[in-house]
Amino acid sequence: MLSCCNNNKKSKYMKIIYKSGDITEAHIIAGLLKTYDIDAFVGGHYLQGGIGDLSAMDFATIKVTDENIEQAIKIIKDYEKTLCE
Repeated sequence: MLSCCNNNKKSKYMKIIYKSGDITEAHIIAGLLKTYDIDAFVGGHYLQGGIGDLSAMDFATIKVTDENIEQAIKIIKDYEKTLCE
């Protein structure tokens, strides 16, 4: 019998937590999150080239599961602080 509810407490849905200036930066941040064992999905690969030679801004996104949102945001904020120093 199929159940409509998943007894696994881990969420299977991901939410956008960051919009990057470009796809390269998004992959750098996703890689950083993965070093903390946070699965991150980078979206927007095909949208970036859709404008052609113009630089597409904020099309690259990073998604994580609900249970990783707080930790991922903290890691990204710490990363951004190092860029400003």
